[in-house]
Amino acid sequence: MKLRKLLSLKGWSHVLRSTWQYVVSPHVALGDKLLFVIPVALYWVLPDVMPFMPIDDIGVSMMLMAWFVSRMDRKYPALNGPKRLRLNDDGR
Repeated sequence: MKLRKLLSLKGWSHVLRSTWQYVVSPHVALGDKLLFVIPVALYWVLPDVMPFMPIDDIGVSMMLMAWFVSRMDRKYPALNGPKRLRLNDDGR
């Protein structure tokens, strides 16, 4: 994610919306979803893995969300284009 997008409210709203849509989408492979969910869950459960890092749990989660969304945007371009597939898209 570019620094300009990282500092903008519009960029973070895209990240927050897209993260949830990718995690619950049936079009995204389970392995890709787990690549995001497992590290975030482990960091929240085991925060003392990096005890001297001054980054809060939310900060780490948001950095992982930005990475996950940028990766999924490149891997699944049909899910983020102008004719974005919806969760209940049955081909109509």
